[in-house]
Amino acid sequence: MKGITMKSPTQLKEIEDFKSAYIKKIEEVSGEYLALSSHLNQYQALAEIVMEKVATQWAKTSAQYDTIPHKRVYLFSIEFLIGRLLKSYVNSLNWEETVKIAMHELGLDYQTILDQETDPGLGNGGLGRLMACFLESAATLGLPFHGNGIHYKHGLFEQKIINGEQVEVSDNWLRNGYPFEIRKPNESVIVKFYGDIHYEKVNGALTFVYENYEPILAVPYDLPVKGYHNSTVNSLRLWSAEPLDEFDLLSFNKGQFIDAVRHKSEAEAITQILYPNDNEAGGKLLRLKQEYFFVCAGLKRIISRFKRFNQNCLDDFSEKIAIHINDTHPALCGPEMMRILMDDEGLSWNDAWKITQNSLTFTNHTVLPEALEKWPVEMMKFLIPRIYMIIEEINRQFGESLRLKAGLNELQISALSIIQDNQINMANLAIVCSHSVNGVAELHSKILKEETFNGYYKLFPERFHSVTNGVTPRRFLINCNTNLRDLITESIGTEWIKNLYDLENLMRFKNDLAFAKRFCQIKLDNKIRLSHYIKQQNQIVVNPESIFDIQVKRIHEYKRQLLNALHVLHLYNCLKANPNQEFIPRTFIFAGKAAPGYYFAKEIIKLINAIAELVNNDPAIHDRIKVVFLANFNVSLGEIIYPAANISEQISTAGKEASGTSNMKFMMNGAITLGTMDGANIEIYEAVGKENIVTFGLSSDEVTHYEKQGGYSSIEVYESNEHIQKIMHQLIDGTFGHLGNFQSIYDSLLLYNDTYFILKDFDSYLGAQKRINSIFQDKTKWFNMALHNVAYSGRFSSDRAVLDYQKKIWKTI
Repeated sequence: MKGITMKSPTQLKEIEDFKSAYIKKIEEVSGEYLALSSHLNQYQALAEIVMEKVATQWAKTSAQYDTIPHKRVYLFSIEFLIGRLLKSYVNSLNWEETVKIAMHELGLDYQTILDQETDPGLGNGGLGRLMACFLESAATLGLPFHGNGIHYKHGLFEQKIINGEQVEVSDNWLRNGYPFEIRKPNESVIVKFYGDIHYEKVNGALTFVYENYEPILAVPYDLPVKGYHNSTVNSLRLWSAEPLDEFDLLSFNKGQFIDAVRHKSEAEAITQILYPNDNEAGGKLLRLKQEYFFVCAGLKRIISRFKRFNQNCLDDFSEKIAIHINDTHPALCGPEMMRILMDDEGLSWNDAWKITQNSLTFTNHTVLPEALEKWPVEMMKFLIPRIYMIIEEINRQFGESLRLKAGLNELQISALSIIQDNQINMANLAIVCSHSVNGVAELHSKILKEETFNGYYKLFPERFHSVTNGVTPRRFLINCNTNLRDLITESIGTEWIKNLYDLENLMRFKNDLAFAKRFCQIKLDNKIRLSHYIKQQNQIVVNPESIFDIQVKRIHEYKRQLLNALHVLHLYNCLKANPNQEFIPRTFIFAGKAAPGYYFAKEIIKLINAIAELVNNDPAIHDRIKVVFLANFNVSLGEIIYPAANISEQISTAGKEASGTSNMKFMMNGAITLGTMDGANIEIYEAVGKENIVTFGLSSDEVTHYEKQGGYSSIEVYESNEHIQKIMHQLIDGTFGHLGNFQSIYDSLLLYNDTYFILKDFDSYLGAQKRINSIFQDKTKWFNMALHNVAYSGRFSSDRAVLDYQKKIWKTI
């Protein structure tokens, strides 16, 4: 095998022992000998062996946490985008070489076995991936962090592209079971919905009684989170909704067959999919059910467990436990903690409030108004009446404190109210209930303080912090770009793996021709690997020697995939007008999902595929431009894409992207960021220097000025720019033939004045792309820029981010 060195007798014995155990395990899982086993059986056998090893460390870690006092952190998030785990576990156990050699000697294809694993359907984008990175980093750092989320049966959806359009089909990721989870029915709890509340005096105390409610059983599934090359294994707990009684025999015997299983179906609907479409009332209600369901179940278990190991006392709960609200979806942690502490544990309002506020912290992930969740009062009152009562009282007491202590008038109080216009503002609820609020990049945090939450910042400046996001280098460099990993380790040693700042030592090799040659060959090899994937999936042949210009992320107007697509159309027009011009070949690669109910985002996907059809099949272009949309973007696909990129497109409208994390993944794999000064792009700029990033476009302040003061006219830009006129006409003049007419996109840019400043930034973006062409022709300069990006990616490790949270937010060190 390539790269395998001579082994010591101890290592050889380990390999032989592993082979023996694996052959036996194959027989156990399949009932057949190895030679007859399927690839799926081979995967299941390896997964079981790995899980046995991990589970031993898991139990030991849990026991250590129970005997050694640590402040535990529980991350509550609607998403945990964990990706495939088998390879991650193998590498974290330091078994990579042993397993590879063993599989080779047994005549098995290790990569084929790994490919049998499906990506868990537990998240969608950066919000969920951040939490997965935090959990992995915490375990690698040996810190007691645990996740709390939902066990989705079908995830978000599997994206297919049919006739150029997104089609959503069920993501049945559990069809073959999942070997890395343990169902724990003995730790189930009951979550109550609907019903009636009345109160009565019991021993002189006011007691609230909940009646006629609908009980749902919350059953936990625990997944181990393994630290890299250590013995720490933390937990990700995911809650599944089940009925208390699965089958109504009486209804069945009456011939009422649907009624016999109705309650089962209604209960299980809660955890069927991530982000049910909330364009209709039924979808809204289901999303609110989800949010309360996992918050209630998670907090109940955390509090009961704490009591078990703390003499049934809650006095120092907030000194030993931190509950982290990841965006507004778990914002009901505040009122639910109050409910448990008062109704179940008998604490007074003041004592419960002190524990609640001192335990809770809140990370905001967006400044977009439509993403700041609000729920109708009547819906909240109907679905979770006791929680609504508590929210109402929190709001009343908060308003009273503003009136008496802060001296605010009624208009000012109203602007800060949790309940406004018959809606419950979940961001306001999270801020009021927490002792810490943070943004996820310097610019984002600045906008939160100066604009989005300015009223709260003026009242509570001490609560507001900034912690820039990070990504785990183990998954997004070490495990997915193994050749670059090996080159780095050969050059600077192994310390960088747990201290990414050590990558700065790579700058010693900026003038080393042998290093540069290997570095560039690794990039080319990764591009060839992605090219094979594109040929297999899309039947498109791309040139690995071309610039791989890549934008992969959730499809949204503010992320401006549309700007990228219109630029591709412009390049096509230029080549058609002047076929003999000098032109650096480009491969434009897009991937990402649009929310099922987001019509405009789906139109953007359709346009990208229409442009691809036009460009890729035009012989006059001579393959100098290729356009690819890769379906069903997920973590595993990202692991192929990030190492292959030359250009990382991070082109959001300035001030709209909270941070971004794909920019960090691309950066640590040697891609050059092409971006606006937005989110973490600003900090990448600071880290690598202005010579090693390509920026363009309006600043955040300029965008804000136009939004507040006016003065921008997309029609004026259109009328003064012939290139823009041509591409705009192409959207509606039949250029794409049967592939579609894009009147809605045309109207959004001209009739509705280009909300996200695509036309305003177009010329600046064009200039940035021309600079990239010029730089790419200078191979030495390009290598230097790429090396700078790898070398200075240390500050974007999630290890650093977790340590920052420990110091600034959770006060655990």
